[in-house]
Formats: sequence, C-alpha cells, structure tokens
Amino acid sequence: MIRPTLSLVVSLAILSPVSLHAQQFGGSVAISSDQILVSETGNTNLPGVVYVYARDGDSWREIAQLMVSDDAGPPDGFGSALAADGERLLVGAPAGGGGAGVAHLFRRANTSPHWTAVGRLIAADGAKDDNFGSSVVLDGDVALIAAPGHNEGAGAVYVFARGADRSWRQQAKLVAEDSKAGRRFGSTLAKHGNAVLVASADQRDIAGAVYAFRWDANAGDWVAESTLEVSGLDARSGYGSALALGEGVAFVGAPNLERRVGAVFAFPYNADSTRWESPTRLSPFEARTNARFGSSITLAESGVLIGAPGASSGTGLFYHFEHDAAGDWTRATKVKSETLDGRAAFASAAAVRQGLLVAGALGVDSRAGAAVVMERDDAGIWRERSILINEMRGLPSITGAEVECTDSRAAGFECSNVNIVSFLPIKDIGGVRGTRVNDIWGWTDSETGREYAIVGRTDGTSFIDVSDPYRPVFVADLPKTEGSRSSIWRDMKVYRDHVYIVADAANEHGVQVFDLTTLRSIARPPMTVTPTHTYHGIHSAHNIVINETTGYAYAVGNSGGGETCGGGLHMMNLENPTQPTFAGCFFDTSTGRRKTGYSHDAQCVAYHGPDRDYQGREICLGSNETALSISDVTDKENPIAVAAVSYPNVAYTHQGWLTEDHRYFYMNDEGDEPQGLVEGTRTLVWDVTDLDDPVLIKEHIASTKTTDHNLYIKGNLMYQSNYGSGLRILDISDPANPVEIGFFDTTPYGGSGSWSNYPYFESGVVVATSTGDGVFVLKSASRPTLVP
Repeated sequence: MIRPTLSLVVSLAILSPVSLHAQQFGGSVAISSDQILVSETGNTNLPGVVYVYARDGDSWREIAQLMVSDDAGPPDGFGSALAADGERLLVGAPAGGGGAGVAHLFRRANTSPHWTAVGRLIAADGAKDDNFGSSVVLDGDVALIAAPGHNEGAGAVYVFARGADRSWRQQAKLVAEDSKAGRRFGSTLAKHGNAVLVASADQRDIAGAVYAFRWDANAGDWVAESTLEVSGLDARSGYGSALALGEGVAFVGAPNLERRVGAVFAFPYNADSTRWESPTRLSPFEARTNARFGSSITLAESGVLIGAPGASSGTGLFYHFEHDAAGDWTRATKVKSETLDGRAAFASAAAVRQGLLVAGALGVDSRAGAAVVMERDDAGIWRERSILINEMRGLPSITGAEVECTDSRAAGFECSNVNIVSFLPIKDIGGVRGTRVNDIWGWTDSETGREYAIVGRTDGTSFIDVSDPYRPVFVADLPKTEGSRSSIWRDMKVYRDHVYIVADAANEHGVQVFDLTTLRSIARPPMTVTPTHTYHGIHSAHNIVINETTGYAYAVGNSGGGETCGGGLHMMNLENPTQPTFAGCFFDTSTGRRKTGYSHDAQCVAYHGPDRDYQGREICLGSNETALSISDVTDKENPIAVAAVSYPNVAYTHQGWLTEDHRYFYMNDEGDEPQGLVEGTRTLVWDVTDLDDPVLIKEHIASTKTTDHNLYIKGNLMYQSNYGSGLRILDISDPANPVEIGFFDTTPYGGSGSWSNYPYFESGVVVATSTGDGVFVLKSASRPTLVP
C-alpha cells in the first residue's frame, strides 16, 4: 500500500491566468504500444480527428488520421476522449450518434501500424445532449463510458464488457446516490483492477465530488463503495477535474484551489478495512497563483506526474512525485519542455507508458495546441524528443455562385432571407494555426470603385477585394506590429484612403497607419505589406473611432503605456493622414468599472440631430462599461461631459450606433445575456433627442438568447453581429419596435459566432466575420440591391 506522507508548499507569487480548452489538439492523448495518438476537436464546425504517430529514429512522424465522418460533415466531438489498451483503442465522440454521443472501437494487428474500426458502443437509454463519450476508459475486456449530460445533467457512467464471442454488451449503468440535475456525474473517470472512480467536477456553485465503485464478483455487479471527500473545499476548487487510480492509492486533482494554485489529494486504500482513508495533500513546491497544479494526473514509474499548465507564467510543467519501496514520498522534481515558452500550457493532458510521455500543450500557436513527446533516460530524467502539431483545418471556401437561403438553409448554415454570396476561411486570408478573426471595416477606392474588406486577425490584418463578391481575392497581409503580442482584439477605421489599426492587450502595438492606395499596385496577390507609419502615442487600445467629417481619430480602451487617457478618448488630429498627432484627452470619471472613464467603444459625429444646443458640434457617444457617456469634444483642449446614464441590469456596456438622423442610439450589453440578466438577446433603444437627458425608451428582447456584439445602422436597417447566432438584420422603421427581417447563423454547430460586420458598401453586400471560421460575403434577400 502506498502511504503518501509528503506535502510540499512554499510562498505564493502572482501570475497572469492561462485559459485552457480541452478540445484543442493535444487535449486528449494516448499511447498504444509503439504509437502515439493525439486528438483534435477544437473546430466546432468540423468532425474530430485522431492523429497517429510512429517512431522515426529519435523523433515521431504522422502516419495516419482516424475519422468516422466526412471531413466536411457536422462536428461529432470524435477524439474528445481516448483510451488505449494494447492493440485496441476507444475513442469518444460525445456529439455523434445523432447528438446523444457514441464511442468507437478500433483495433490493429500486432504487426500492423493501421487501425481498423471494429464497433460502436452506445447507451441503451441514450438521449440527445447526453455527451456519451466525454470520458472513456478501456481496461482489458471492460470499457467505461461517461455521459455527464444524461438525465438533465445528473450524469451516468455506462460499463460495457466484452464476452467470449468478442462482442461488447452494456453490463451496468453507474449513477451517483445524490444524483441531481447539473451534477454531471462522469466528468472524469479512472479505473484500476476492480476499482473505479467517477467524478462530478465543479459546476458553478455545485462542489465537485468523487465516487468509488468496486466490482463484487459474488453479486456479479458494480457496487457503490464510498465517496472520497476533502473537507473545507470551496465550490469552485475544480475538485475531481483530474483522477488517477493505482495500486492502493487514488489521486484527485483540485486545480482551481486557493487562487488556482491547485492541489492533488492522495487517498490510500486500506485493504484490511476495505476503506479509503484520509488523504495526504500534494502541493507544488513553487505554489504560484494560476499554476493549476492538478489539471492532469498520470501514473508513472515509481510515482505520479502532476500537471501544472499555468506554472512558469503559463508555459506549464509537470511535478514528478516519486516514492520508495515502502510507498513513502521521497522527492519531487520538475519536468519542463526544453523548447516551449510563452503561454504554452504544457502538461494540460498526459499519457505515460514504459518511459515514454506524451503531454498536451494546449496554448501553443494561440491555443491551437501541440503535443510534446518525452522519454526518460537511464538517469531518470525526462528528455524532450518531438513536438507534434497538426495542420490548420477549416470550412471549405464558397465562391463562384450565390447560395440561396432555401428551407432555412444555405450550404448547411441556418438562415432567413439572407444568401451566401461567398465565403473565405481563415487559412485563405493569411491565417495560420491558432489564428482567429475579429473586427472588420471597409474601404471603397474612389479612383477605381473597387470595394475592399479590411479584416482583423489575431496576428495581423487582411485586405480582401470584394469588388466581385462571388470571387473575393485576398490581396494583402499587414502583420501585427513587430514585437507586439497577438491579440483577439483588433480594430480598424478608415479616413482619406488610410486605415488606422489598433490592438488590445498587445504590448507596444501603437496605431498602424496604412495607405490603402498601395493596394492598387499589387499585381500578384497576396502580398505582405508594411505600415506606412506607426503612431506610438499609445501602446494598446481596444478600439479606434474616426469622425470622417472633422478628421479626428479617437483611440479608446487604451492600456499598457503611452497616454491612456484613463481608457477614455485619446484624440488624434488626422490633418496629415500619415502622421497623426495627439490632440487631447477626454474621460468621464463617473463611468467605467474603475471610474476612470474607460470607454469600450464609441461613435463620434458632426452632430446634425434635433437637439439645437449641439447642432454642428462634434459629439461622441461612448459605451463605457457601466453607462452611456455623451461628450462634446469640439474643443479638444476643453472637452465637455454632456451626460452619463445607466440602465437596468447593466453588465457590460459594449457598443452602439446612431440612427442617420441622430435621433436614436441603439446599444448592446455584452454581459447581460451570458449572466442571465435578461430573457433574450437585448438591444437598448435610447431616445437622444435631448443629448443632456437621454431616455431609454425600449429594451428590445429578441427570440435568440445569444450575446450581442457589434451593431451598425444603415438607413432603416440594423445589422447586428451576435455570438452564437451570427448576423441578424432588423427593420427599425418604427425605432422603438425593431423587427427582425433576416438572419444568417455563421456558426450552425455552435462556436463563438459573428464578431462584427460592415454593411456600407454601395454594392449592397454585407461582409461579416465569423471568429473561428473566416469571412462571409452576404446579401439580404428581403432587400435585394446592387450585387452585380
């Protein structure tokens, strides 16, 4: 019996958090004899793939890909969980099987490198959204398959046994005695011999729990034995997020415990009393905030490898705890990658077999993920051998002909009165592994009449000629500022044939200025271009606003250095378009979460609305996290706060746009839907007839429940980009009562959805970004106009 006695704890330090996503490449790994298997199911619009690698000298090379659906088919989650035992492989596909989930069995002959599908396991009482296959275990002739979504999220684990006739049959169904909706029993699994552990990992305010079961040969059934409990844990400790079960000891991870330092609890099993005894706590000897120690737990020779993917500033590492022959812990050493850096999240997942370790590194390439192969030398030191990555995947392009919305579908996308004119995936507009797209704007060349979409990427900006909207052309790539950080937030606006580009949380990015007329001379696209100028008066900014009438730009949400103006309006004079000059600050300290006047987004106009007091003045309307802020910035040296007003159930005041007559302002809140503060997608309608006293006249609640993002007004139409439900088009002829007249869901199978859109091309097309997919050129069939 292993008797863990050692707990290693030292002082804390503050690190930035690292976000982990178990569905990326390297999210699930396994070792089968002389092969390594790595899954990737991160693209929610595509079926999953399991990549097979074989040894090639001191390195490893891909020799096969396992799939059960056509590459362009719907997502099935294939590869969400892997379990290998000898020459057999069990692969979970929790979105397959009509949405209930399925587990696929593969087999290979001892002398063959090739896997053959030999069967599918499904639950006898499976139902849609059961997530059957989210976690799997394969041990000889026994397979465990979790369905944490079963019975309204109460969860269940199904046990299958292989009979003498080599067929698999459901043997048992395990549930928790305290089973209830939302518990998600089966979040993680572990098995050793006749013992099984099943976790219900933390779900919001429901504390995690671990249940022990044991095979009773006399009864011929699996019997609930006990729960493995630790007193005093908070409801969000992540207890049970990772499990491992060895001979006489169970390990339970709690990676979110104590400011996400994390811990692992080792429970010894007393065979004499047949009880799990009180645990010993294992802690990292460099206990740092956000280390997430205990995110993965893998049994290794004479000990256990415990993953801390947030350690080392997010690069990640393992702690290898070892014990002696008596079972006492004797030492703990770090295991690091020799080549990874940054927020690699190494040690997110792991598999070990006979001195071979394969570890997921989910943060590599902006969270596209990687797998690191290591081997243990004669001195007991883990040495890195290979870093495995897969190729970038994506939806196929759509060009050459319009795809009409028929029977609420266009090329598999849900729609109403909106057709697909064309689509370019991220990989076709300059993206690489991990690249995502974000904001978008447009430019029409006054000399040639050509229309260009300007698309923000995490690593730069793409320029796409959409003059022939059926055959868009990727013309140029402007990389991010050298030395700056890739950012999911990039924004751009245009003034006098120049585009101005900012990025948030990007270190010293500044404002990139690019002369768009350069695009005329590109004969062989795509071409990599450089900025005409970079303005360094700011470092990072969330958005940039331009008033084309007055020739002023306003960087907002500024941070990281330079003149931040409290995150409010950093004003720039664009009299010389290639050389912006600083013109002043404005910030209303009654707004913003920190009361600094931080503005998330804004619109600045030469006001021509009904309020006579401000006609001809330059007015900015800011979405300032906590309120709508209205300011008069006509005099840049003496800007004036006109009004600041909040509204019911404010979560995060995000963005908005004026009607063309400047009478109404439509605004969105990015946090109210995900926080459950409203019943559906909410659009706030402000009457700004009196700028000193804006009046909220309507909270328009849509039939969707998704998060609204950017919206723009053109004539009597609102074009609204939403996460989870794509582009929505609303008629605002009656300003207080918007009516949806069309939509196009850019993410039919889920995912982040549309970030933004640009509806101002004279051709009538609307260009919209889909964050994880690419750029859609769309046309409203209800208002057909001008597409050649």
